[in-house]
Amino acid sequence: MSTATPATTRTVVEELLRRIGQGDPERIAEMYAARIDWKLDWPEAEHGQAATPWIRRRSTRADAAAHYRELAAHHVPGQAATEIERILVDGDHAVVLGEIRQTAHSTGRAYRARFALHLTVEDGLVARHHVYEDSLAVARAFDANEPGDVAH
Repeated sequence: MSTATPATTRTVVEELLRRIGQGDPERIAEMYAARIDWKLDWPEAEHGQAATPWIRRRSTRADAAAHYRELAAHHVPGQAATEIERILVDGDHAVVLGEIRQTAHSTGRAYRARFALHLTVEDGLVARHHVYEDSLAVARAFDANEPGDVAH
């Protein structure tokens, strides 16, 4: 395990974000280490796994590609945007702050969710991917019983 310099960390994170914006799961997954510490901060026992199958623990590069494929499959193409507000770098750690805007495919409901993404870069690849987001906004967007668009 090597410690990345802040410049290396920033370069890797910016490239990861660029590839996420392009939407090719295989190219995105190339940015991840073979083994990943992956976590999406959700109350696992309470969320509807069937409605949001991409929200679960992952541990490999192949899992990362599957995450981005599942995420795309459950949202309306062309009705998404991400605003990156800050990228904070400390050695091999980076925190990306921003907001996502998506539309749930199953309900047609639009939502906005603030997020913080904590990444760790090792040997030029992302070895940690922890997401902290407004899980309530996402859950409501995929809940067929929830009225209207969801914006927080």
